[in-house]
Amino acid sequence: MRIAIVTDAWEPQVNGVVRTLQMTACRLEEGGHDVLIITPHAFPTIPCPTYPEIRLALFPATKITNMLDTFGPDAVHIATEGPLGHAARRYVRRRAYPFTTAFHTQFPEYLRLRAPVPIGFSYAYLRLFHASAKCTMVPTSSQIAKLEARGFKRLGLWRRGVDSDVFHPGDPIELSLPRPMHLYMGRVAVEKNIGAFLDLSLKGSKVVIGDGPDLERLRTRYQDTHFLGAKFGRELARHISAADVFVFPSLTDTFGLVMLEAMACGVPVAAYPVQGPLDVVDHGRSGFLDDDLSRAIVGALNLQRADCVAYARQFTWQRCTAEFVSHLALISRSTQRQPTCTRKLTPR
Repeated sequence: MRIAIVTDAWEPQVNGVVRTLQMTACRLEEGGHDVLIITPHAFPTIPCPTYPEIRLALFPATKITNMLDTFGPDAVHIATEGPLGHAARRYVRRRAYPFTTAFHTQFPEYLRLRAPVPIGFSYAYLRLFHASAKCTMVPTSSQIAKLEARGFKRLGLWRRGVDSDVFHPGDPIELSLPRPMHLYMGRVAVEKNIGAFLDLSLKGSKVVIGDGPDLERLRTRYQDTHFLGAKFGRELARHISAADVFVFPSLTDTFGLVMLEAMACGVPVAAYPVQGPLDVVDHGRSGFLDDDLSRAIVGALNLQRADCVAYARQFTWQRCTAEFVSHLALISRSTQRQPTCTRKLTPR
């Protein structure tokens, strides 16, 4: 297939959305598909208010039209609901092309943490945006149930994977910090609820790896925490492997790809029993979930690292990409058929 993917989220952003699209595009091309990724890099941009590392494309409609007309896609996937997503949505609706979308981020909850916008209003806007899609791809079964309760239709499961060639337990870096070492890795932003972790009184040491708009504020407030900045690739995996427990305090993630990466490095996860961890963590085997994050950490520290690795390796990007392709096949112009997607609830 000739597949066009339109996304407002792209490098230099470091997050699960970008990582998922990068890995999916690589696997699509390895599978013989022709892929066009339309990102903000092709347009003049402005920084997103309150989140300057996110760049918003300016007046993208004409250029997107030219790019898609030239490429001639069999299927169009709109990954995000920003300026590029809206321009692509107008394009496919004008031409009566079926298309798919994705629900990557609990945007209403994130926005509510930054501004007094009612969550119900934001969900109504998102419901309208996705209503015309033949399938909206969602990363977990619990997120599907939540969206269905809010009136979303035609939802399909599109899970995530982990690159075990990069994320594995070998060769951990020597940090020479007191044990046990408690690690958070990911975007350093208010929606990640990192303070719930850093406020805990724990033996050993606390480490934060990542960058984001709240980094300097947290660095100033929590001076006993080791903030190591952003790490990438095998260097990141070596840092993760050095930890004793991976603490994931978020209450709003749709999946939490970093949890898979931690488990693949042999590090058990401590998290709240909310969507994301409930779908990703095998409680009592690869992590521990508890409403009390301190108890979750104690439980996770008693788990076997080998069990974490074995569990994480079930989540492959090959399987993730196969699910993505199965949804696109339902709308591909080359198949000349346009049924709507069906909900897939295969076991984890």
